[in-house]
Amino acid sequence: MEKIINSFIHYLSVERGLSKNTLLSYQMDLEQYTAYLRQQGVTGLENTSKSSIIGYLMHLQKQGRAPATISRRLAALKALYRFMLSEDLISEDPAANLESPRLSQRLPQVLTFQEVETLLEQPQLDQPAGQRDKAMLELLYATGIRVSELVSLNLEDVNLEMGFVRCFGKGSKERIVPLGSVAAKYVEVYLTRGRIKLTKNKKEEKALFVNHHGKRLTRQGFWKIIKKYARKGGIGKSITPHTLRHSFATHLLENGADLRSVQEMLGHSDITTTQIYTHLTKSRLKEVYSQTHPRA
Repeated sequence: MEKIINSFIHYLSVERGLSKNTLLSYQMDLEQYTAYLRQQGVTGLENTSKSSIIGYLMHLQKQGRAPATISRRLAALKALYRFMLSEDLISEDPAANLESPRLSQRLPQVLTFQEVETLLEQPQLDQPAGQRDKAMLELLYATGIRVSELVSLNLEDVNLEMGFVRCFGKGSKERIVPLGSVAAKYVEVYLTRGRIKLTKNKKEEKALFVNHHGKRLTRQGFWKIIKKYARKGGIGKSITPHTLRHSFATHLLENGADLRSVQEMLGHSDITTTQIYTHLTKSRLKEVYSQTHPRA
């Protein structure tokens, strides 16, 4: 079983260009599946049936796993069996007609425009780290890129004169996102003042955003930074690194942007993923209505 899973993970890495975190998630999910199969006396993945998979899903349900977790596990199994079918390891796909559990749609947390302003005002611009943090927060809100894309940016990926950022999203898909003049201004301040001090003028470092060691900043490092400024600004909402991305999309739609343009800027392959932000704007409209209409 391990040999097939390793071949599948290699295929996901080479052919589909999935990130290390995604590959690790697939690996862990499939290892737990094979552990269950062994407990049931199944000796190989090629010997599994539809009932084996259903039994596993019921096992997860009895463990109290969330529908989202079960749905993700089933998606991994479906992908695995499609791979096995394409490699002639099985003659029939046992997961072909299985449906994922219905998920309740949870709306992401977003900040109001005033809360975004408060957050962006927190970094101190008299220090190199503050100049970096200001540039990161402004760039993130101006472009809506993912945090993983933000920390992966290299110097050549930002064109301040033309006003755009080049980033590589899921599946290493390249996209160009517009960069506003305010964000460009603070990125330039960071590049001309802060970054030189943080890197101690070492020209070999290609990363745009670096830590106090002069090395590329990590996602975990950014998580700590945004949490710190949320506390400092007295923002009571639970902030995650994706909060500014969600706020970017919601604010664009609230101000009249069309869904297709927002989809392209966010790098969503499926527009249904982007449509969740229309629900957020509707929720906001209902909130405003209930607070302001005399007969609400």
